[in-house]
Amino acid sequence: MLSKYSGGKIDIQTIKSVVVLFILTLTSCSGIDDALNIRPLEVSSIAEPEPNKVKFVAIGDTGRGNAGQLEVANAIKTKCAKNGCDFVLMLGDNIYNSGVSSINDEQFQTKFENIYKDLAMPFYMALGNHDYGGKGAGYEVIKSIHQVRYTNVSSKWRMPGHFYKFQVLNTLFIALDTNSQLFNVASDQHRDVPNWIAESSATWKIVFGHHPYKSNGRHGNAGNYDGVSGAHVISGDGVKEFVETVLCGNVDLYISGHDHNRQWLEADSDCVGTQLAVSGAGATTTKLQGHNPTRFEKDTLGLLYISIDGSTLIAEFVDVDGKTEFTHTMEKR
Repeated sequence: MLSKYSGGKIDIQTIKSVVVLFILTLTSCSGIDDALNIRPLEVSSIAEPEPNKVKFVAIGDTGRGNAGQLEVANAIKTKCAKNGCDFVLMLGDNIYNSGVSSINDEQFQTKFENIYKDLAMPFYMALGNHDYGGKGAGYEVIKSIHQVRYTNVSSKWRMPGHFYKFQVLNTLFIALDTNSQLFNVASDQHRDVPNWIAESSATWKIVFGHHPYKSNGRHGNAGNYDGVSGAHVISGDGVKEFVETVLCGNVDLYISGHDHNRQWLEADSDCVGTQLAVSGAGATTTKLQGHNPTRFEKDTLGLLYISIDGSTLIAEFVDVDGKTEFTHTMEKR
């Protein structure tokens, strides 16, 4: 998988990626971020949200630069104009099909800046397997670093590290790097994320990342992705372990993408105390075929809109015509 030849010569980009992947096994993504001075861990709160309210959109699997992505972008514009938005959470696979080659890669323009030019708000980004290159195999670590560094040149792209946290009013947000979890190089996330959760006094704790814990899409559940079990990288054992040991019962909501549809799953006996949502229909769609119990599922383009007012969280799945197809309310004591 790591051998790529062109004219009989090993591709230099692949050599660099293999070297970085080897370094990762000895250090961590956060270690690389620190060494390259492309962190801090924590992002300051956004400016001037509506008093006592947090309103945001969550979408994933967006980076196509196609008509579908533009349709969802227009739906976000309409929803935000009507109800207000502070920011967008991007759930990975930000640039298809194989990430970017540098911070000057024109795909940042054609698959992000141009598409969302009418949305004047921060976009908090998480990394997906396609952002790590390899046409989705996810092993070209250098390509993920380009996306982190793009934070320094964009007015709206926010990714201060491979994983990070930020807080808006009474809500803590944590962005995961689930691709590193797949490759079992996530010791830094296992160290930092539980501490962030435990140390936070926020009313709401919301985590977002690319790979789902449970999903009725074609990729399926972590630990059995694409019907494969026992093959750590392919089957998603690292994601399953991380969610079960770090997130379940400790955060209120985990939002993911990877499957190109929208789902709000029933409260899961394997993850008591944490709600699960999938919002990966940001540019294209794939069929639903699993059997996890859900409150809502649909394989059409659309977005997840969430508003938080004190101890009340209201989530809506909205289609590209602006219709709210599903509403779910969560209350905190």
